[in-house]
Amino acid sequence: MSQPTGYLAFIRENIPFLATGALLSFLSSFGQTFFISIFGGEIRETYGLSNGDWGLIYMIGTGASAVLMVFVGGLADRFRVRSLGIVVIVMLASACLFMAFNAVAALLPFVVFALRFTGQGMTSHVATVAMSRWFIATRGRALAVAAFGFMLGEATLPLTMVWLKSFIEWRTLWVCFAVFCVFACFVLYRLLRLERTPQSMAETTQATGMGGKHWTRADALRHPLFWAMIPAVMSFSGFGTAFWFHQAHFAEIKGWSHLALVSVFPLGTLMLALSTIGYGWAIDRFGAIRLLPIYLIPYVVAFILHWYAPSLAWTALAVVLMGIAGGGQATLLNACWAEFYGTKHIGAIKSAAAALMVLGSAIGPGLSGWLIDQSVGFEVQMLGYAAAFAFAALILIIPTQRARQALAVSP
Repeated sequence: MSQPTGYLAFIRENIPFLATGALLSFLSSFGQTFFISIFGGEIRETYGLSNGDWGLIYMIGTGASAVLMVFVGGLADRFRVRSLGIVVIVMLASACLFMAFNAVAALLPFVVFALRFTGQGMTSHVATVAMSRWFIATRGRALAVAAFGFMLGEATLPLTMVWLKSFIEWRTLWVCFAVFCVFACFVLYRLLRLERTPQSMAETTQATGMGGKHWTRADALRHPLFWAMIPAVMSFSGFGTAFWFHQAHFAEIKGWSHLALVSVFPLGTLMLALSTIGYGWAIDRFGAIRLLPIYLIPYVVAFILHWYAPSLAWTALAVVLMGIAGGGQATLLNACWAEFYGTKHIGAIKSAAAALMVLGSAIGPGLSGWLIDQSVGFEVQMLGYAAAFAFAALILIIPTQRARQALAVSP
């Protein structure tokens, strides 16, 4: 394996491929919770929905997209990014138009399904599979650079959309998103007009995983390490999404304005960017497997702080810690699937993990909302979430040690 080069040199040498990953990650924003929730008020008002109704619709649509991901995610192993990526983006554009022109509340679960499947699901899936397969010696850095597309969306789109909604009708904005996606198809095709293997990937074969073998999805699903990682996958997406989904309620019970709470979120985004760079370097330097059991620790502390937080400053610190853990989530897990199981069937393997991640993001908001209705305070729930993250981290210790041994004896 070649020694990783510096970040800037690495980006220069592989810019078309890294730009592809970043572009796909940015486009996935249109199907992410942080983005769709921006229009939650308009959606509820337009269709006459309560908060509970909207939460249930969101859970149903997201859950259905998780099921489909299991069956469709393996296409990333069979088709080039230039082909599959463009098809997925066109589907995402169609989903945006569906949101713009749908006039029937009964169809909203299908709208949410279309956005979540094409956006959060397939667009981000294609991006991370491409980075995992194209890059070996610098896989961590490639995943980190690609994740910046998502971070750019998370940092800029909420404030931009709130501003644009003040003078552009919300449905018209969704038409604009569709047009942007179509334009992005041409950019993607241009970037990958000579799609080839980047310099940092081995030229002769796909990378193998534990035991020096090419693991299939069936092999991975029978391996205990896969299931040991699932609590981390589902709890991070589920309870992290619950926090963002119920942020207005959280501000209310803390006695803060929603605007005041949102004002500390850029601190988390900044730390997420720095953490992603750091994790990208650390993965290439030490290997993803050494870092896996520890990346959730900041999330444990963050949710304890959310529970305690007598002032906004404490929650600001918690948001910073969430950003630190988010850098690991954005890079570590995707690198681990390739490191443990090889890259030949990475699309099929990761699609199973992605489906569980999406399912977690469906369950989290719905479960937390139901608990609130059952008089289990959102602040108290934070302690339960912290315990879940601690459990997810602890059960990774022994399986990852065994996986390190299996990787050490790989030919």
